[in-house]
Amino acid sequence: MMLMDLKEKLKLYKRIVEKAGVALKGKTMFYTSSNGYMFSQLNKAGEIGIRLSKKDTLDFDSKFGAQPFKSYGATMREYVLIPDNLLDDIHLTASLLQKGYNYVNSLPPK
Repeated sequence: MMLMDLKEKLKLYKRIVEKAGVALKGKTMFYTSSNGYMFSQLNKAGEIGIRLSKKDTLDFDSKFGAQPFKSYGATMREYVLIPDNLLDDIHLTASLLQKGYNYVNSLPPK
């Protein structure tokens, strides 16, 4: 994948969110949420992070190497940084987003 600017990343993020069948939220900071919890975000650096369960994070780490996701200088707990090379696979990233959705919906509502 070539380096993309923030607008291109936003288009890609929108495609992933649409493929996963969830709603994109935000006007300046784009994210997804359900059950009172965010489960994905596009940060100012154009990086996509997805919140996963411990099991899904371990699975992701064994396949792709989990890296922390940061937003506004803070490391986002339970989030993994989606590497750019995975963004070419919309089906894979949408399935990860769906896992994040399922995870936050398994938590007690906020």
